[in-house]
Order: sequence, then C-alpha cells, then structure tokens
Amino acid sequence: MNKENTFKVIDKEGKEIEFEVLFTFESNETNKNYMVYTDNSKDEKGNIRVFASVFNPSDEPLELLPVETEREWKIIETILDSVQEQNKKNKEETK
Repeated sequence: MNKENTFKVIDKEGKEIEFEVLFTFESNETNKNYMVYTDNSKDEKGNIRVFASVFNPSDEPLELLPVETEREWKIIETILDSVQEQNKKNKEETK
C-alpha cells in the first residue's frame, strides 16, 4: 500500500486504478483476513461500488485473493451492514 488507506492496481487494459480501504477484519469463523475497499465509482443506482477480498496482512507486496464461498460473502455482508449502521448512528449523533 502506498498511503495508509489506499492502494493501486493495474487493470487488464493497463490502466492504474486507486482503491480506498474502507476497513479490514479477521473472521474467527473462517480464520481469514478480509479487506473491504472501493474505487469510489458508482453503480447504475448511484451507490458507491464496494469490493471485498481475502488477504494476508504480513504479505509484501499485498496480494488480494478472491472470496471463495457463499458463507464468506454472508460474513462480509453482515460486517458491512453493521459498519454502515454504526456510521449512520454516528452521523445522526453529530447533528
């Protein structure tokens, strides 16, 4: 990673894309580390696209691996929902 919360990837066309790390977590259920990140692009509904990958925090350089199972996706979705809910509460409290 170049900056504390960003990393760059070269896509298939050779274009450099910068991603922002939203959060990372380790699942006790799968014994894997996950990274949730975005390139801040939006989907057709106007929602910011979010991606998730498996990673090993001690790897240099950083290697992102695919999420392999439906169970893993469910864990990620649950954590993401929880983070979004907490962010929503925090914004309401600061008003």
